[in-house]
Amino acid sequence: MDVNPKDKKYDKYLKELERTEKLKAYEREYEHLGYVCGIDEVGRGPLAGPVVAGAVILPKDCQILYLNDSKKLTHKKRDELYDVIMEGAVSVGIGIVESDRIDEINILQATYEAMRQAISKLTVKPDVLLNDAVTIPSVDIKQVPIIKGDAKSVSIAAASIVAKVYRDRLMVEYDKQYPGYDFASNKGYGTAAHMEGLRKLGMTPIHRTTFIHL
Repeated sequence: MDVNPKDKKYDKYLKELERTEKLKAYEREYEHLGYVCGIDEVGRGPLAGPVVAGAVILPKDCQILYLNDSKKLTHKKRDELYDVIMEGAVSVGIGIVESDRIDEINILQATYEAMRQAISKLTVKPDVLLNDAVTIPSVDIKQVPIIKGDAKSVSIAAASIVAKVYRDRLMVEYDKQYPGYDFASNKGYGTAAHMEGLRKLGMTPIHRTTFIHL
């Protein structure tokens, strides 16, 4: 029997719908408390650029599909979802901690600081935080750390995508300001092209001096 291509698309849609519904388990568990906020960060490992955290509160009836760990999505899909999230979320907060501050207080503390910033920029105060693996110090909101949470919770996945896209776009702009390091491609990670740029040109103001040992 011939299979109509439209049926294949519909089957794919149904599978994605089922996968997304499973990712709402944590949100459903805690939604009785009020606003549920996903928290994630990107940029702990690079040699240059900021660490960026996202905080996202999705509506209870959120219908956004394809939310996942940002690393598992294509560049195009992340960009598409970023716009959908920014338009459809109850609130989005973004926290940014620059390289000099990272050098001053270390990357772990800088990550926490970025997360606190992101929470503070939300237009509504969340009642529970779903965090990707960590417990954030000095936050007076119930926290639920979830290992590999960006692949287990729609809210954390959304925060992961927001943080990733925002930081990637910053690094593309930095590439124009500081050419020669391939920031647009490597986003500040220590690729061969980046290391070659460091050897030839030295460090820029956005490099993390405590991360670099030439």
